[in-house]
Amino acid sequence: MGRSRTYEWEDPAVSASAVGHYSGLDFLREVQAGRLPAPPITATLGMTLDEVEHGRAVFSLIPGEEHYNPIGSVHGGVYATLLDSAAGCAVQSVLPPAMGYTSLDLNVKFLRPVTVDTGRIRAVGTVLNSGRRTALAQAELLDEADRLLAHTTSSCLLFPVPV
Repeated sequence: MGRSRTYEWEDPAVSASAVGHYSGLDFLREVQAGRLPAPPITATLGMTLDEVEHGRAVFSLIPGEEHYNPIGSVHGGVYATLLDSAAGCAVQSVLPPAMGYTSLDLNVKFLRPVTVDTGRIRAVGTVLNSGRRTALAQAELLDEADRLLAHTTSSCLLFPVPV
């Protein structure tokens, strides 16, 4: 018997065209409040932006079978996407208007398996250092008991975006 999953997303060009008009923190707050469309990857994975403040962003997800790899646990790419989102949005939250970022690297350490029995997991990203051209962030993937499931560091390139 097959399983299926259906989801929808909004036009990502709407948010992309607005990013330069807000500080990074204000932009993320607009997305979190639903006044700007969330990126399609959030619908694809079923993750949410739960918290955002200056230098910190938190995403969460309830693991499902749709996240599994062939050996019956959540695929490492799901871990990496949550961690990359949290670290990257933490960086975005410290940027002034008309500045953007992109990940230069992502170094992930997988520490524990995640399954549907794990319950809600959350990725907590924080900025370690932000300069004029690059930023360094980290993120931790935690279960509901605050056990560390994975950890990442990420370097981000900072650049001007059109207004």
